[in-house]
Amino acid sequence: MITSTSNGQIKKIQQLLKKSRTRKEEGLFVAEGIKMFREAPPERIEKIYLGASFAEKGTWREILREKGLEEKAESLTEVVEDKVFKSLSDTVTPQGVLCLIRIKESTLEEMIPEEKPALLMILENLQDPGNLGTILRTGEGAGITGVILSKNSVDIYNPKVIRSTMGSVYRVPFCYTSSIQEEILPWLREKKITGYAAHLEGKNSYDQEDYTKATAFFIGNEGNGLSRELSQKADIWIRIPMEGQVESLNAAMASGILMYEASRQRRNFLP
Repeated sequence: MITSTSNGQIKKIQQLLKKSRTRKEEGLFVAEGIKMFREAPPERIEKIYLGASFAEKGTWREILREKGLEEKAESLTEVVEDKVFKSLSDTVTPQGVLCLIRIKESTLEEMIPEEKPALLMILENLQDPGNLGTILRTGEGAGITGVILSKNSVDIYNPKVIRSTMGSVYRVPFCYTSSIQEEILPWLREKKITGYAAHLEGKNSYDQEDYTKATAFFIGNEGNGLSRELSQKADIWIRIPMEGQVESLNAAMASGILMYEASRQRRNFLP
């Protein structure tokens, strides 16, 4: 049992929680809680840390059995004294389990499934972890096929992002790009994917366009919106109608509206 915060493994977890650079160097991120443990792909689990009280319950053994990992229980798991475990958790009442998960990015080609038209979210310099996590979670529900992030966007493996995805980070394909304009826009044209930018000067309301074909929605930074350069290169500008004195919506809210409109159209009009 690990009984000290000075333990090397504990220090490593603390660095993985705090630093994007460490996560990239180690190729690992931290996923905390029973749900994140239960939904983690078994082949990507590097290590499982159990709070002493949680370890006594045996729930974790059932989950390992479900994953076909029961025989590896001894090498995969490490029991941690409760007060030491609590020092790793950023929740008020820790559930007593956290995992180190191997990082995995998807390729662009993996975001174009054969069975349905692509539905992509292209995020430019998104900064808020909660927004990114919510977009992934909502996007999974709406049936998106991938998320593409600019290199200056928040780290998808930030613990706050991971927590707010509620497991969707394991299942929604995503990748980072060094340049949306130089790498992604030519690829969208090549694949005949129409790019839509939410814009105050959009000619049509978002619900007047056809998203049953291959579609990409451009979403910008929380403070500044889409850059002028990127919005000008979108195929079509759309607007989300506003009443009252509201000028714009939260990035995650705007994304949710667009993704679910595409989902509605595809449910109603595609075979």
